[in-house]
Amino acid sequence: MNNSLTNTARLLWAGLRALAVLTVVTGVLYPLAVTGVAQGLFPGRANGSEITSDGRVVGSSLIGQAYNLPLEKGQETPEPDLKWFQGRPRNGLGTNTANTRYKLILSGATNRSGDNADLIKWVEDAKAAVVKDNSTPDHEVKPSDVPADAVTSSGSGLDPDISPAYAGIQVHRIAERNGLSVARVRRLVDEHTDGRILGFMGEPTVNVLELNIALEELVAKG
Repeated sequence: MNNSLTNTARLLWAGLRALAVLTVVTGVLYPLAVTGVAQGLFPGRANGSEITSDGRVVGSSLIGQAYNLPLEKGQETPEPDLKWFQGRPRNGLGTNTANTRYKLILSGATNRSGDNADLIKWVEDAKAAVVKDNSTPDHEVKPSDVPADAVTSSGSGLDPDISPAYAGIQVHRIAERNGLSVARVRRLVDEHTDGRILGFMGEPTVNVLELNIALEELVAKG
């Protein structure tokens, strides 16, 4: 009986020691080491790829954000603030069917089949809105000018980038709304267009948040 209790106590003590060692190694030392390496080599990425403006964090280069007007009484969705460059659509075709007592902020891809009636109508409505919003008295946007990323969501619905083509059709509207020349706004877009990775992978992109920060600075300078 005493031997059995002694063996049980030894096994229990061995288990507790193993738990303590594993807790220190995997729960303290390893996270500290990974955090230290990440902060030392990749501080920007480790901290969420933050973007700052006027000394404060305004967002992340990895997550798109909306530029909308304040929601007015009776509105279900806010109107876009057209003095800013607009990003990709963010809500996809998602609806909250799990719990209709709550209104959820949804994001997601427009990933229905190409001949889906809902998708076709959604894209047609989105294209008409893009044409209307971006046409000015001296510049008319044609439906054929509207690129796919202007009327469809990305896989996550939170893509921070748009194509140079989508940024380009917004130039005249941005210039008019902010009292700037079209040439200056177009140059701003060019300055914030990132090329293909290594020169051949992917497509050129424009980060909307970074572009709008530069736009704000340009407007402030007059």
